[in-house]
Amino acid sequence: MRKLIILVASLATIAAAAVAVAASGASDKTYTSFYLKPNPKFVRCLAKYPDDPSRPPTARVDVVKGDLNDTLNLHVSNIKPNLAFDLFTVQRSSLDANGNAIQPPPSFGLAWYQSDVEANGNGRGDVKIKTVLADQIFGVDVDQSPPNPINTFHVGFWFNNPQDAKDCGFDVTKPTPFNGEHTAGPLAMISRPDAATRLGPLCLNPDASQPSGCNP
Repeated sequence: MRKLIILVASLATIAAAAVAVAASGASDKTYTSFYLKPNPKFVRCLAKYPDDPSRPPTARVDVVKGDLNDTLNLHVSNIKPNLAFDLFTVQRSSLDANGNAIQPPPSFGLAWYQSDVEANGNGRGDVKIKTVLADQIFGVDVDQSPPNPINTFHVGFWFNNPQDAKDCGFDVTKPTPFNGEHTAGPLAMISRPDAATRLGPLCLNPDASQPSGCNP
């Protein structure tokens, strides 16, 4: 009986250790891949094949976490040829976890300009950026008292030219600030929040004990 008790206790210890190792691995994620979703109101002005739901506009984001900074690759396809966009990381998404537009539309909050994006004549495009992205990307206004660091865990891109979204109802006399000239069009595609954490996908390692909700 004593040997049996020792054996059971040993197995329990091994199982607990395995769970701890698994939990440790789960909290140290260094790669993610996700898709951006079209802004429903402007998808027909974005899509190369607006009348073919089997070939929707797509934008895949791959992020690799590095030691000093991170690498993000964006791949777009089935986009209307030769359209130009502006890529940002933002505090909030305008879509819910299922990809539906939130009503009323929320503020995007803090936004960081990351890159230009261009679709070629075939409606495809690729962008690569290296900066701090995974788990730690944030901005801070040190003139505030106290300073308030704000994380931008979402990825989205905007029509560079307001005229490109005019046929979908965009008012070109009211451009958005999402390009270098601050005369951009509307949001084209953006990431969705996680249903459980409500954080954007650039948070690879959620941790509710952290102020940002993410383990840096």
